[in-house]
Amino acid sequence: MNGIQKPSTEYTPAPVSTFLQRIAGREAIIGVVGLGYVGLPLARSIAERGFRILGFDLDPKKVETLNRGESYIRHIPSTTVRALRQDDRFRATATPSDLQQADAILLCVPTPLNRHREPDISAVVSSSRMLVEILRPGQLVVLESTTYPGTTDEVVKPILEESGLKAGKDFFLAYSPEREDPGNIDYRTSTIPKVVGADDANSRRAAEALYDAVVTETVPVSSSRTAEAVKITENVFRSVNIALVNELKVIYSAMGIDVWEVIDAAKTKPFGFMPFYPGPGLGGHCIPIDPFYLTWKAREYDIATRFIELAGEVNTAMPRYVVERLARALDEKCGVALSRSKLLVVGLAYKKNVDDTRESPALRLIEMLEERGAKVDYFDPYVPVIPNTREYGHLAGRPTASWTAETLASFDAALISTDHDEVDYGLLAKHCPLVIDTRNVLEQRGLSGNNLLKA
Repeated sequence: MNGIQKPSTEYTPAPVSTFLQRIAGREAIIGVVGLGYVGLPLARSIAERGFRILGFDLDPKKVETLNRGESYIRHIPSTTVRALRQDDRFRATATPSDLQQADAILLCVPTPLNRHREPDISAVVSSSRMLVEILRPGQLVVLESTTYPGTTDEVVKPILEESGLKAGKDFFLAYSPEREDPGNIDYRTSTIPKVVGADDANSRRAAEALYDAVVTETVPVSSSRTAEAVKITENVFRSVNIALVNELKVIYSAMGIDVWEVIDAAKTKPFGFMPFYPGPGLGGHCIPIDPFYLTWKAREYDIATRFIELAGEVNTAMPRYVVERLARALDEKCGVALSRSKLLVVGLAYKKNVDDTRESPALRLIEMLEERGAKVDYFDPYVPVIPNTREYGHLAGRPTASWTAETLASFDAALISTDHDEVDYGLLAKHCPLVIDTRNVLEQRGLSGNNLLKA
């Protein structure tokens, strides 16, 4: 037959066996998209298991910092990044086409709520569209970002298949929810069991093989939707129980009962009780957000999630409760109106001993106090400057206050929002005229006085 032949419209499916062999031989290159509080620890754990990592981030400053061997996350020291760079196991890039060389691409991008408390999966969509341009046969794509059940199948899969490749046949697609807990010294990425879900056998085998090589245990489930629901369930459980103790705090306070004493006594029961603790509001990327992902999706099925939404209402109301307690204490103890007060918020991170300010209630507290006319500073040993955030960009750039007797005495009151271990609370209790403690850290340190109150 003479002349130029037309290319065949048929294709040979990418064999999963090739991917499995590359994983088993530690020959696979793993791409991690999003090098934040989830992506960077994940990249570290995978690299420490002998794989080469190609980290992608849209922020060129992060890319430059990592390639210099420096870290911007407190619980991942720069020495760790330098070791990975020296062994050539890790390289960061802001060039999407570089991801084509990766055998697996893990999406660890933010999934916040918009101002109407609806899921904002724009980063998932944009990342998926980015991969359409470079997706090749035999690659595994795993979504790790927290999202509502159905995202992998209904959103990510159709976008990736715009490449002309078919999931489960040409490339592999799975969902495996992140379970990061920044600052937890007992668990790290590699020691936390990993749930893995996919909608076809080849994708499930590929994803299981990858995570089997990285973490101590993988927990396969029947579908990507099930895996997505696992993540939602874990954090709805926490949100509901935290809401319960927050509501109990309000009730018991009105009765003159210390909720922390109640919980400490109740947890001595060896069965049927799990302690949760109240606070000034919810922070972090998961607990304040995940329940609303489920309530939004439930509307598609005409199901009202009254219990979950009520928990969300209780938790989101806590900053206002704390502000009212502070205002009343200022008036009764110091004779100072909130509108004319000078205040210090102690702790900006959303939880103790980390530098992570995502969804931190401290930011909302600062905003609410300033809306009432107060002059507000903050102190946090891990957050030297307030970072730019989606909701609180107007607070960005403020530096932390100093922690000296003179400085502490200059405030009318301090509000403890986060209980970092290394803070000298004794100095605060001694020199600040009034301290409102939302974490019970003062009593835990054996500190007492007429100027120390709980909220």
